Amino acid sequence: MADAVRVEQVEALDEEVAAAVQRLLPQLSSSAVFDAGLIEQVVTNPATSLFVARDGDAVIGMATLVIVPAPTGLRGHIEDVVVDEAARGRGAGRALMDALIRQGREAGLRSLELTSRPSRTAAIALYESVGFAKRETNVLRYAFD
Repeated sequence: MADAVRVEQVEALDEEVAAAVQRLLPQLSSSAVFDAGLIEQVVTNPATSLFVARDGDAVIGMATLVIVPAPTGLRGHIEDVVVDEAARGRGAGRALMDALIRQGREAGLRSLELTSRPSRTAAIALYESVGFAKRETNVLRYAFD
């Protein structure tokens, strides 16, 4: 049930959250590699916040909010949103998005952006249902291999 899902900001990385991130990352990207030190940086860096969705005690989803000060104002970017395949449809994705939007509003962000592959139609529908709109822009990437 959606009302059983709660979202919390991770204040300190513990074994449970690390294990959950390790389990969720491959469901997000086949090229994602778990790095506990990097996750620790996400949790401790003042510009990033890791949020987890729980159903009871179990971590069933995660998302990261990145806040960047720019000359045009504070900007936010959402990264690495994933809900466990076995838990999808219970409201965890919506709960995560609501928490990230609320945090962004409280931080005084001018905008909040995210990207999603076109094939992720259910995720895109969720993002649009909470108020995100597609922009006419190009996403360009420089990969450090």
